[in-house]
Amino acid sequence: MERLASFGNDPFDKPPCRGCSSYLTEPYVKCAECGPPPFLLCLQCFTRGFEYKKHQSDHTYEIMTSDFPVLDPNWTAQEEMALLEAVMDCGFGNWQDVANQMCTKSKEECEKHYMKHFINNPLFASTLLNLKQAEEAQHNETAIPFHPADDPPRPTFDSLLSRDMAGYMPARADFVEEFDNYAEWDLRDIDFVEDDSDILHALKIAVVDIYHSRLKERQRRKKIVRDHGLINLRKFQILERRYPKEVQDLYETMRRFARILGPVEHDKFIESHALEFELRREIKRLQEYRAGARTYDHLKKTRDEERLKRTMLSEVLQYIQDSSACQQWLSRQADIDSGLTPTVPVPSNSGRRSAPPLNLTGLPGTEKLNEKEKELCQMVRLVPGAYLEYKAALVNECNKQGGLRLAQARALIKIDVNKTRKIYDFLIREGYITKA
Repeated sequence: MERLASFGNDPFDKPPCRGCSSYLTEPYVKCAECGPPPFLLCLQCFTRGFEYKKHQSDHTYEIMTSDFPVLDPNWTAQEEMALLEAVMDCGFGNWQDVANQMCTKSKEECEKHYMKHFINNPLFASTLLNLKQAEEAQHNETAIPFHPADDPPRPTFDSLLSRDMAGYMPARADFVEEFDNYAEWDLRDIDFVEDDSDILHALKIAVVDIYHSRLKERQRRKKIVRDHGLINLRKFQILERRYPKEVQDLYETMRRFARILGPVEHDKFIESHALEFELRREIKRLQEYRAGARTYDHLKKTRDEERLKRTMLSEVLQYIQDSSACQQWLSRQADIDSGLTPTVPVPSNSGRRSAPPLNLTGLPGTEKLNEKEKELCQMVRLVPGAYLEYKAALVNECNKQGGLRLAQARALIKIDVNKTRKIYDFLIREGYITKA
């Protein structure tokens, strides 16, 4: 059942019923097999078993309704959507207009529900926090994430940030005390009059030019402070502390060159050196791994040689009690030492002694086996009763299918795959079953 409708409260927003062309009202039915576009029916046409073109009355269907609680047991999903639409239309805080538009809840209920579930909901807050952290993590993965300076903040009077920015007036973008704050004093007594001599006039012009150069220096320093974000000192220190110790030392040393490069270029310069430090650290770690790899290869070679010696000793101990097997093993080793391919194959059991053949004396079902089947049961170490069961199952399945594959045989008898393979090959070889 699809409980959340995809349309609004207005019935004219919904498409008409495909059966009677009337506007749909919740609940209504949506065919789960027809579409797109969705095939919608009202309850009356659905109960009549309406069919149209490819749509049949026995198709699976979904009931579309929004009459169920989402965030509050007393609020349906339809009322939740109506509340959000009313807040969007009337504006946040106009709760009386919101209640009038909803018609089902009072002003106090609308305000309490909206503030509880859409403003102060810790679930929404944690979701937004996770999205913000994911965005910041994605931003920090870039190679050179330079930080262009933004407009300085405008803190409230007598706040901590205001004290950190002492002397700066954000509204005027100016400082209470400027650089070379008394530069204007040199001009306070200068007055250009007509009876000034040429030398005095030139002297006054020179003083004005000097004053202009001091103003330019004041503006240049002010621009550097603004562009590099030095007004908000706390933010600048936080950005600086995120670097490792060697990059912080570089930052402190290169700070005096910030006025030459500019804000973006300076940040790129610092970030590039931070990347260089990281690459150097990674190269050093890889070099240490390379040195360790040589030691590992040497130890691995030594272990392989020791394992080979132990394997040879195990083979000697395995075949020393059997004169025939011992002779075969000595012949093989002689061929290997002379550089020839071994002519006498000796089965390798990885140093483990092979199990002796199964003694069938007194086991039930032995009398039903022929000599070849008895030999198979002894080598595979399978009791006759189990063998007869497996044989009957494989023969019956082969007669049904007209042939049998090894994978089917393994699916029928749940024993060791090597034993299954030997039984399967034996039955094919003796003509009990045929290969598919």
